[in-house]
Amino acid sequence: MFKKIVFISIVGIFYASAQNNTSYWQQHVDYTMDVSMNVENFQYQGTQELIYSNNSPDTLYQVFYHLYFNAFQPGSEMDIRSINLPDPDPRVGNRVSKLTPEEIGYLKVNSLSQNGKPIQYKTEGTVLEVSLDKPIAPGEKVTFSMGFDGQVPIQIRRSGRNSKEGIALSMTQWYPKMAEYDFEGWHADPYIAREFHGVWGNFDVTITIDKDYILGGTGYLQNPQEIGYGYEKPGTKVKRKGNTLSWHFKAPNVHDFAWAADPEYLHDVVQVPNGPTLHFLYKNKKEIIDGWKDLQPKTVELMNYFSEKIGKYPYKQYSVLQGGDGGMEYAMCTLITGERSFGSLVGVTAHEMAHSWFQHILATNEAKHEWMDEGFTSYISTLAMNHVMKQNNPNSLRGMYDGYYQLATSGIEQPQTTQADRYSHNAAYGASAYTKGSVFLSQLGYIIGEDNLAKTIKRYFDEWKFKHPTPNDFKRVAEKVSGIQLDWYLVDWTQTTNTIDYAIKEVSEDKNATKITLERVGSMPMPIDLYVEYKDSTIESFYIPLRIMRGEKANPIPSMKRTVLSDWPWTNPGYSLNLSRPKSEIKSIQIDITNTMADVNPANNGFTE
Repeated sequence: MFKKIVFISIVGIFYASAQNNTSYWQQHVDYTMDVSMNVENFQYQGTQELIYSNNSPDTLYQVFYHLYFNAFQPGSEMDIRSINLPDPDPRVGNRVSKLTPEEIGYLKVNSLSQNGKPIQYKTEGTVLEVSLDKPIAPGEKVTFSMGFDGQVPIQIRRSGRNSKEGIALSMTQWYPKMAEYDFEGWHADPYIAREFHGVWGNFDVTITIDKDYILGGTGYLQNPQEIGYGYEKPGTKVKRKGNTLSWHFKAPNVHDFAWAADPEYLHDVVQVPNGPTLHFLYKNKKEIIDGWKDLQPKTVELMNYFSEKIGKYPYKQYSVLQGGDGGMEYAMCTLITGERSFGSLVGVTAHEMAHSWFQHILATNEAKHEWMDEGFTSYISTLAMNHVMKQNNPNSLRGMYDGYYQLATSGIEQPQTTQADRYSHNAAYGASAYTKGSVFLSQLGYIIGEDNLAKTIKRYFDEWKFKHPTPNDFKRVAEKVSGIQLDWYLVDWTQTTNTIDYAIKEVSEDKNATKITLERVGSMPMPIDLYVEYKDSTIESFYIPLRIMRGEKANPIPSMKRTVLSDWPWTNPGYSLNLSRPKSEIKSIQIDITNTMADVNPANNGFTE
């Protein structure tokens, strides 16, 4: 008996240790890159020194780099995937398969050493597989030195040269980039034109290019007096030599580095009071200049809105660059197409700027949890547009709910835990990431209360900035803020395709009292706000908490009388409540008059006498 007790105790201690054997950690990189761009053939040569800090508790026996430009070649994984999707992104379609050798993109690693000693490596599509000379022990730093060549593909998706709007260079995903290693292991996913995940670090980048080209992007320019083009301080004499300029940037604590360049860029600078400097680089085209000028004060408003609602923007600079193929966020900047209506120009800027918080400061793994980035961004940017454009729409998120309803009834929905590249339909990915992700956040306000949702977003940002949070990390913040258990919500909404459908099944009268019977038709349970309007124009609400919440939200309409009823166990398909007033005095009964619970069948949510 004694031996058995000892054995159980030892196993228990080991199990507890195994579940809690590490605290939070993340890897770190320091890049120093020197690149020369030939604007005649759009080829470039570069050197890269990368100091890699293994802050994990694991010994690493290999490392991986992303070589994104290799996706823009006939027969690449991006090409084959796009061709075989039933509804490919029209910007990609079968265009990659038609590229000529002069039009393709590539990244070729010519040499690679670890602490000065050459090491073996192999290119597999968009991933470089590296065999280390010596394993990297926990806590150890190593230096990787690399020489590489690249060719910029014609503009197809995000990156590229000579876009439809005439932008010469949209340089995103352009350099060999160390893959992220975290508590789940390596994230060396091939590039299929979807999302990204990167290692936090510091970048020191020098770009040598034709002197007529104007650059903007990630980081702080270190030599404005040599560059000019509006970067130098007023009154500073610009000193240029030769036919090229070397633009020297430093970017602290970012996980990516992007830039764009064009010889016809106009460059405007706006200072946000008590905030960052904003740079606007756009084509010198008469038909778009007024729109880009009007965009600038709106961008200041957006910066202030997001800093107030999420958290203070931590960098000293943000750039809005005309480039790319739509809108895409990068560290300290965004690339957007610029030939748009003014409303569209502000809208795309609002969305991409909001990504600065949810992707380039919080930085979830977009390949696995794309709905956290795209959905949260869509939620807050929609509210921001309503504010800065003075739309005065009391239900500005209605479009997000409608998009989700279309997805939920489409027959092609997949759980949000689906890896971003492996959705069977492009439309299902988009709706799941953007609209269903946005509704996740909005509907959370229905569950825990709008005040608690606002507090949750701020606390989430404060606790998890620069740390790659997961869905569970966000859920735990919301639980701590609200005092409500939310595991059921995260599981049902993101890990299944269960839908919400509640109905008023029956309203009957007995002895001058009214009995209301509710029914849960859908598989996903929810707390219920029920509103009863009487013929004398008075309205009262009845709140039915979901038992597995283990808590209650505050009255969402404090001026309205609310009665808190007994919990509804999720196992029970029905629930009944009694009113002390007769049915003849009731004008209407409605489930959730705020329309923030995503009920896929609102037709059965009401009763009218």
